[in-house]
Amino acid sequence: MLTSTVCAAVSAAGLGIALVTAYRKRFRAAIRLAAWSLIPVGLVMTGVVDWLTGLVLKPTVWAGFGVLALSALLFLAGRAADRRADRRAGRRGGGRKERKATAGAPGRDVVAPAASAPSLGSARRGKPASGDEDFSDIEAILKKHGI
Repeated sequence: MLTSTVCAAVSAAGLGIALVTAYRKRFRAAIRLAAWSLIPVGLVMTGVVDWLTGLVLKPTVWAGFGVLALSALLFLAGRAADRRADRRAGRRGGGRKERKATAGAPGRDVVAPAASAPSLGSARRGKPASGDEDFSDIEAILKKHGI
């Protein structure tokens, strides 16, 4: 009963401030204030406030929150222990830092070893690919476009 009275007083005060704001020709701000002011009365009328006060004042509810917190801590501790055991066993970790560190390692090839040599036009004509290749076809394309 006391919570209903407090919420009604808060709403009335908010609506009064909204009226003063509207009197000062700040209508958008007055509408926002009126909307915020009606929330406490709406919560009382729907029964949410009674549910929350019943929830907060029961010790069994707090014990339940404590059990949930303990469960979350146990999950986190188990995950940390698994990661530590994996590191000790030499298995690669799945963390972002570990993946970045192993991405540039020399043992990890992104491209297959056979595909490391580029395939150029001279190799298609039967000539072996070498460092001093004929770029006449590329030069012709560039000249055609005026580059």
